[in-house]
Amino acid sequence: MDYKLFTEFITLQALLKEVGIIQSGGAIKSFLAETTVLFNGQDEKRRGKKLRVGDHIEIPSHQVTIHLIEPTSLEKEAFQEELFEKEQLAKRVKEINKVNKKQSTSLKQKKQGKKPLKDKQKPIRFPGM
Repeated sequence: MDYKLFTEFITLQALLKEVGIIQSGGAIKSFLAETTVLFNGQDEKRRGKKLRVGDHIEIPSHQVTIHLIEPTSLEKEAFQEELFEKEQLAKRVKEINKVNKKQSTSLKQKKQGKKPLKDKQKPIRFPGM
């Protein structure tokens, strides 16, 4: 199996999770304790081991060999565009949430018949109330 690595490195844990060998990040410790995982032919037990292009992972009990390869320039370009779109979308969602929060705060205050509080102004509290 070939795995195209778009970043500088990927950890062993992230790779095994991404290719579907383990279900969650928490399962890696027991998986490595019970299973032989070979990194470039050497037994590897570190879940945070950084894997780079050219490395290969072998799991004999699952009959799986993963080769980390470099993507083509077109694939890299598509990956960068997708990453940029995700960042722009996340930024836009944050802006929308910020606006919605301000609107819902002012609506709550109107329903309660209170004047909107100025920035960092706390309501007056009387003892016993």
